[in-house]
Amino acid sequence: MADAAVSETGRVLIAADKFKGSLTAVQVAEHLTAGLRRAAPGVRVESLPVADGGDGTVDAAVAAGFERREAEVTGPLGAPVTAAFALRDGTAVVEMAEASGLRHLPRGVFAPLTATTYGTGELLRAALDAGARTIVFGVGGSATTDGGAGMLAALGARLLDIDGDPVPLGGGPLRELVSADLTTLDPRIAETRVILAGDVDNPLTGPQGAAAVYGPQKGAGEDDVATLDAALLHYAEVLEKAIGPPAAEYARAPGAGAAGGIGYGALIGLGASFRPGIEIMLEVLGFGPALEHADLVITGEGALDEQTLHGKAPAGVAAAARARGIGVIAVCGRLALTEAALREAGIARAYALTELEPDTARCIAEAGPLLERTAQNIARDVIR
Repeated sequence: MADAAVSETGRVLIAADKFKGSLTAVQVAEHLTAGLRRAAPGVRVESLPVADGGDGTVDAAVAAGFERREAEVTGPLGAPVTAAFALRDGTAVVEMAEASGLRHLPRGVFAPLTATTYGTGELLRAALDAGARTIVFGVGGSATTDGGAGMLAALGARLLDIDGDPVPLGGGPLRELVSADLTTLDPRIAETRVILAGDVDNPLTGPQGAAAVYGPQKGAGEDDVATLDAALLHYAEVLEKAIGPPAAEYARAPGAGAAGGIGYGALIGLGASFRPGIEIMLEVLGFGPALEHADLVITGEGALDEQTLHGKAPAGVAAAARARGIGVIAVCGRLALTEAALREAGIARAYALTELEPDTARCIAEAGPLLERTAQNIARDVIR
């Protein structure tokens, strides 16, 4: 592993994700920068906030130089919401949580059977209207389990019931689906490269599918999960009749179950290719060129745990830095990985805010100042 040390005149690249529920990735970078500069004024610090396709992906793209665009779209409960996407040189970064995320639900309110991705389709259409010809489609943090049906309907697909009327929005009503026509989708989609950026490899249905694994996080009880899984299976069967065997293959494909099955809708309707979210986001954000000037990388997220090792931002950052022979240090709110696991991931050392403030509530509330103190500790330990 590369030595996690830097000279007093060295260059430090801060490439951390958000601390969920506490600080955005941009704020994490700001506080770390302030602490480092206070402790080691001679060290040159560059920040490149990162994201893995979930919450905060658009903000990370804007911080990297993309233009922020906004559109009024349909929220997961049907009420209008303002959603953002990022655009630069014909490439758009679209985050489905901006339109159809849990963030748009009132506290304690869930709608597992009726929440819709219709607004995500409207957001994708806004990106097309703005001239996007490559779309990095980040999925995660969704309030929905509708297989992307709402998204496809907003983009022109005809999903009809026995009376020839559009099926109601949401995952539950997909039980009423009788016919599907994807030939009416916005023709610009066929001319657009869509990359599905996610960090889960679940299929659409079954014990590891969208409803069974993620439905309970969205308020689905045991009966709701069974209803949604059956509805998604029926949805895939109707689409198979419409377009043939590929519909069944897509339902089994890794990533089909992402974000309540919107991965399936993207694969079958948008012609999307699936890539690990952090991998494609590092490319889009320009992480490679930024690494060329770095002597040390500081990454992190709210919790460093087993999930971190499976496609989360710090693991992706560490892997890319290790490939260049650059040392990596991580910061986090809570640390639940052993030193051996950290080393295996390419992280030389991790600093947890709970080391400074054991009380979790205070740690979350005071994350900014604690990060600055942590950065000063990092400077003390690694600057030679």
